[in-house]
Amino acid sequence: ITLHSDLLLRLRADHVTAVGQRQSLQLADGSRVLLNTDSAFTSRIDERQRVTQLLRGEAYFDVAKDSSRPFEVSAGPVRVSVRGTAFAVRYLGDAAEVSVEHGEIEVHARGNDTRIHLRGGDSIRVGPDGVGQRTRASSASQLAWVQGRLVFDDRPLHEVLDELRRYYPGWIINGNARLNDLRITGNYRLSEPASIMRSLAQVTSAQLHEYPALLILN
Repeated sequence: ITLHSDLLLRLRADHVTAVGQRQSLQLADGSRVLLNTDSAFTSRIDERQRVTQLLRGEAYFDVAKDSSRPFEVSAGPVRVSVRGTAFAVRYLGDAAEVSVEHGEIEVHARGNDTRIHLRGGDSIRVGPDGVGQRTRASSASQLAWVQGRLVFDDRPLHEVLDELRRYYPGWIINGNARLNDLRITGNYRLSEPASIMRSLAQVTSAQLHEYPALLILN
C-alpha cells in the first residue's frame, strides 16, 4: 500500500527529491524554489495564474513580485497566498507549518475558513487538531536547512533523531530510551547525518554502532 501510494504521488509531481537530496528550481515567473529532502512538488504558471502544490516534504519559496497574479501554494490543510516574499512550507503527515523569512503572506486553513496573516519571523502550524498559535522564532534555526545546516536549540534527543531520519537513507535507532529526553543544542551540516550521529554519541556519552544503512545509538 505504501509503495503504491508513493508511486501515485510521484506520478502527480513535477519534481521529487530523494532522502538526503535537495533540488533548486527556477519557475517560469522568475520565482525560485528549493526542495528539501524527500519532497514532491508541482506547479502551474501561466499568464493568468501562479499555482503550486507541495505534495510532501518541505520547500522554500523566494517569490517574484507580480501584483496581477498572486502566488499560491497548497500543502495539505493550508493554502498560502503571496505576491512577493520569501517563506518556507513544511508538510509532513497530516500537518503543515508555514515560516516567513521576510515580507507578508496570507495563510488559509482549509475546513474552517480561517485566514491568518503572517510577517517576517512568524510561523504557524495547521493540523488535524486545528490552527496552532502564531509563534515568532529565529529564522536562523527554522530555515537553517536552506543554508545546508541543521540547528537545534535545547531540543530533546528524540526530536533531533526524528529530524535526522528525514536526511539519512537508512535506519536510525535509539537503543536506550533513557537518552530520549536529553537536551541537545548544536549547529550541524545536514549533508552528513552519520557525522551528526557521532557528535550526538559524544555529547550524550553513548556508543554509536555503524552498519550499512543502519545507525544504532546505545
